[in-house]
Amino acid sequence: MIRATQHKWLFVGDAINARDLSQLYDHNIAAVVDLAANETPAQLGRDHIYCRFPLHDDGSNCPQLIGLAICCVRSLILRDTRTLVACSAGMSRSPVVASAAISLVTGVSLDDSLAAVLLNAPQDVSPAFLSSVASIHAEMIKPASFQNDA
Repeated sequence: MIRATQHKWLFVGDAINARDLSQLYDHNIAAVVDLAANETPAQLGRDHIYCRFPLHDDGSNCPQLIGLAICCVRSLILRDTRTLVACSAGMSRSPVVASAAISLVTGVSLDDSLAAVLLNAPQDVSPAFLSSVASIHAEMIKPASFQNDA
């Protein structure tokens, strides 16, 4: 089942949701951000935006790939694009990445954002994945430092 988050344009789901065109059209989903490394890429309609970042629940992901996934979701939120963030079961990677993006947009802490996304929803958040995302998220919220060229 596609679940709404606290942000009106963002939804979280699983690999089945990300590949079910009728659900995507029923929810007016314009973009799918697919985080499931262990699933085959989705075949969507020509009018859908499809971004795939093959992530794993363990701690083995490239930090740049996690950062790109968060930035992509953040960008879609800022552009008021109805977006589904999906992973295999919709209980770890998708809520964590969605929460990180929401946190960057709203200024709410990652923990509070994640708690809101997971409220009344099935969950099985991987501690290793959450730790990786939290480290990258912390770097993303730091003010840009300017270096002296001298």
